[in-house]
Amino acid sequence: MLLARLAQVSQEVAATSARSKKTALLAELFREAEPDDVPIVIPYLAGRLPQGRLGVGWKVLSRHVTPATEPSLTVHDVDTLLSTLSNVSGTGSQAERTRLVGELMGAATEPEQRFLLGLLSGEVRQGALDAVATEGLAQATQTPPADVRRAVMLAGSLQTVAEALLADGPEALDRFRLTVGRPVLPMLAHSATSVAEAVEKLGACAVEEKLDGIRVQVHRDGETVRVYTRTLDDITDRLPELTAAAQDLRGGRFILDGEVISFDAAGRPRSFQETAGRVGSRVDVATAAEQVPVSPVFFDALSVDGHDLLDLPFAERHAELARLVPEPMRVRRTLVSGPDDVGAAESFLAETLERGHEGVVVKSLDAPYSAGRRGASWLKVKPVHTLDLVVLAAEWGHGRRTGKLSNLHLGARQEDGSYAMLGKTFKGMTDAMLTWQTERLQELATKTDGYVVTVRPELVVEIAYDGLQRSTRYPAGVTLRFARVVRYREDKRPEEADTVETLLAAHPEVKP
Repeated sequence: MLLARLAQVSQEVAATSARSKKTALLAELFREAEPDDVPIVIPYLAGRLPQGRLGVGWKVLSRHVTPATEPSLTVHDVDTLLSTLSNVSGTGSQAERTRLVGELMGAATEPEQRFLLGLLSGEVRQGALDAVATEGLAQATQTPPADVRRAVMLAGSLQTVAEALLADGPEALDRFRLTVGRPVLPMLAHSATSVAEAVEKLGACAVEEKLDGIRVQVHRDGETVRVYTRTLDDITDRLPELTAAAQDLRGGRFILDGEVISFDAAGRPRSFQETAGRVGSRVDVATAAEQVPVSPVFFDALSVDGHDLLDLPFAERHAELARLVPEPMRVRRTLVSGPDDVGAAESFLAETLERGHEGVVVKSLDAPYSAGRRGASWLKVKPVHTLDLVVLAAEWGHGRRTGKLSNLHLGARQEDGSYAMLGKTFKGMTDAMLTWQTERLQELATKTDGYVVTVRPELVVEIAYDGLQRSTRYPAGVTLRFARVVRYREDKRPEEADTVETLLAAHPEVKP
């Protein structure tokens, strides 16, 4: 497929707000695509590079290059060159990156240059996200959308499903089944402002501790154990404790969902940074395990003894979990019959906070497991307001923060894939965090006026705030009150950041 065709569709999608029109445009594009185009086309439409960060800054991208007069670049040509670019390192790397970018831009027409500039700078924001692309794929292949969504859920990859569908037709979906050893995207939770609100919405439910750890999915097939993160990365070799724990369980073949967390000598949770640092450590794992041991805490079972449990009610899945996993390795929970029993839920929340955890997750007993989706049947409750936002820019500090990027510009996702700024904060940052974010944000920089550094919207940060107030200064009509940094969430993608809609729904008393 020519890059020119992809650039054209991207522009057309950006020009319409109608979801049905976006779907139709993508369906037409998929009909034209070859199966092996898909692993490139889908990420490009969503503004993602399969290669990840390329180390190309705005200085290189802003150089003028005379465009080609006729389109000739294919998406595979671009992918090959960007793969070469991603491997550039060492002495002379900046000059080589400049040369390769110049070569790419010189082969591109003016519309293709605009598309490539947006893609490389992280500014492709046409709203062609995975959900719309999934609908477009279903329409292109005359496949029921629900079947495509389930296949994507089980494959953990829209690209994989699209490639198979375009090559072999709807029958290809039969191969996407829940399989031990192949991770699926985790089910996620919406937020509720209180336990009472959550119980009122869900009725009979389980109230479970919300742990401040790292989400893991543990697969066992006989003696073979694999451990995956929420982003489906295989981290088995980093966590030998989880392999040993899984091998000690009763079942021989299963998929379990849970968290890994580190506790101190008194049995209280260590900081998220300590757990995250341990999970991220690849060097001298034995020493890391001795210094910061971690424990699995399971809360769901997705497959047991070859039986797919995803469609079963949560109560039945938990019964299977309890059969396999001893109580000390399961998340603490209490059962609540409904709104009349909300006092028990509130007492459990208070006890959870006393134990050092960050809140609770209230779960409907009747709900199936919606892998890869933020289901309304799971509601998280924290005692303070927090949001996962995207850093849009940062300002150079002054005084003791001179030379450090300090004041963060914070954005929430909008329906069209863009980000609405909600305010700024310089609070809650340690010296170590200031040093780290200064280096990291400069890697993501796209432009600067000498004071404000605009960055690609890739870095997710958890923000605590005291409330919301109306503001004509910001595009969403609201701003955060007393916002402060809790931590950076490198385990989350910008697509997982909170939305303006979610924020406004959590504060119905504030009308923008």
